[in-house]
Amino acid sequence: MKTNRNFIIDFDSTFTQVEALDVLGEITLAGHDEREERLKKLGDLTNSGMAGDLSFRDSLIQRLELLNAKEGHLPELVEKLKKKVSISFVRNREFFNENHENIYIISNGFKEFIVPIVEEFGIKEENVFANTFVYDENGKITGFDKENVLSSNNGKVEMLKRLDLQGDVYVIGDGYTDYEIKAAGLANKFYAFTENVERNNVLQNADHITPSLDEFLYVHKMNKAISYPKNRIKILLLENVHEDAVKIMRNEGYNVSIHAGALDEDELAEKIKDVSVLGIRSKTQLTKKVLKNANRLIGVGAFCIGTNQIDLDECLRKGIAVFNAPFSNTRSVVELAIGEIILLMRGLPDRIIEMHQGIWNKSANGSYEIRGKKLGIIGYGNIGAQLSVVAEAIGFDVYYYDLMEKLALGNATKCKSLEELLKTADIISLHVDGRKENQDFIGDKEFKLMKDGVIFLNLSRGHVVDIPALRKYIESGKVKGAGVDVFPKEPKTNEDSFESELRGLPNLIMTPHIGGSTQEAQVNIGNFVPGKIIEYINTGSTTNSVNFPNLQLPILENAHRLIHIHHNKPGIIAHINNVLSEHNCNIVGQYLKTNEEVGYVITDIDKVYDEEVIEGMKEIQDTIRFRVLY
Repeated sequence: MKTNRNFIIDFDSTFTQVEALDVLGEITLAGHDEREERLKKLGDLTNSGMAGDLSFRDSLIQRLELLNAKEGHLPELVEKLKKKVSISFVRNREFFNENHENIYIISNGFKEFIVPIVEEFGIKEENVFANTFVYDENGKITGFDKENVLSSNNGKVEMLKRLDLQGDVYVIGDGYTDYEIKAAGLANKFYAFTENVERNNVLQNADHITPSLDEFLYVHKMNKAISYPKNRIKILLLENVHEDAVKIMRNEGYNVSIHAGALDEDELAEKIKDVSVLGIRSKTQLTKKVLKNANRLIGVGAFCIGTNQIDLDECLRKGIAVFNAPFSNTRSVVELAIGEIILLMRGLPDRIIEMHQGIWNKSANGSYEIRGKKLGIIGYGNIGAQLSVVAEAIGFDVYYYDLMEKLALGNATKCKSLEELLKTADIISLHVDGRKENQDFIGDKEFKLMKDGVIFLNLSRGHVVDIPALRKYIESGKVKGAGVDVFPKEPKTNEDSFESELRGLPNLIMTPHIGGSTQEAQVNIGNFVPGKIIEYINTGSTTNSVNFPNLQLPILENAHRLIHIHHNKPGIIAHINNVLSEHNCNIVGQYLKTNEEVGYVITDIDKVYDEEVIEGMKEIQDTIRFRVLY
């Protein structure tokens, strides 16, 4: 026999994102001389009452005295509150439609503004229990019905006693008065709702903390808009990713933790065990050993351009999608390159040091303009190409070399070989990727081919330059000046010391891997990468993934979306469709993309499906990963 379930839901800061009387205060106190003071006091009184620090009746009396409200203000309040219904409540309207007979709104707020809001979700007026206002002859709110039990301390407990609900009772709320129902033995469990506000003494007394209605429905295996609550998706962000990224992901409802520096292999292998999404920059190495423990990992965000620090093949084999920010910091790196070239051509690094030492060395010796000089760019990707355009605009003659066939921008000249570029350029700027094959890409042989007095820059990856060879040619004078932003070994955090045999050399600019570290670049990256990860989690889209087949998908309504990642073997799509057919699932849309390693299939089916479908999908041979989106 099915047990009857009753759901007691608070209104202020639970059903809605806000406290209604606080919003009413913003309306009624507009233009008031003491507006800010009264609004602050109003908020303080609300919090004191909800936390149980002040008796509810005293809190209510004092708040109404501050409001200066009239009955005519209520329609505007209702319209504002309709736009402030909690996001997870809006998302799960079906829960209210299916259970409206057993959903009760029990609130210390007021029926005048509660009923118009909850009625739109199918909740009956007779299931709303709240206070009511008292007005004078001019319609001014002068108080509340003091005979109403909900205007008294412990009022929710008394109301539940009178209702005498049969069956299980579950309370969802954010205040101490909601916990009191459970404490009085009138409810099976109290769920502290934290989507909008958290109160420590309420959390301490909760049977379960529910950051959204999705979590409550998931625990009770009830119909829900999304298959898995976002608060259960753990995200770990390392290396001081921009605060915008943290904010975006927390606002999306994920469980986000941050770590200021990089983690070494053993530390990350331990930390990653229960992580669903990992966010890193360039120092963290996501190796095969680490990924062996990453059984819950579904996505990686590289908050930088390069992804050589990530074992992309192993991620692909484990069904982990990787996203980066290929364009977000391009301009920042280009500007640093231009700035360093000008400084080095003028010999300014040494002049600056001398000035700090009290040495006045005014001379034009070894100081040159950049106009008309030959800039050689090795690697004509996003950064190299933009550097080409900016450099030409300020007077350089630009030459470039790339392994791939790349169209010249502006008046740039393509070199047929690396040797040709090395022999031609007055200044060489290196912009190659960090693949293993590029280890010591520029070494003794390459430096010998360069012009005497060459200016050399490496703003790409540390291991692509043979550091002892660079030191040798700076000391010999063949390399007149150098700018180095990246190193084979870099400190994990700002607290660790930096060691390099390049330290102390003349006309050398060394910077701590900050080519892309401008506020603009970090904001761009901090917004771009989370967007791609969220899109992947929410829709299955893999646009801009660096290792997955790229698939752009529409947002789906009134259906379930099934994601199947498998080894690229013949016949998988047939097996998927057979499983669906056996369980009478109607396919309303299907999308497939493959690469050499994996196949990525998205199948949209009708709302109704058998739980055995999930097991059937997982059991298909060569399945790497399967998940239901919603």
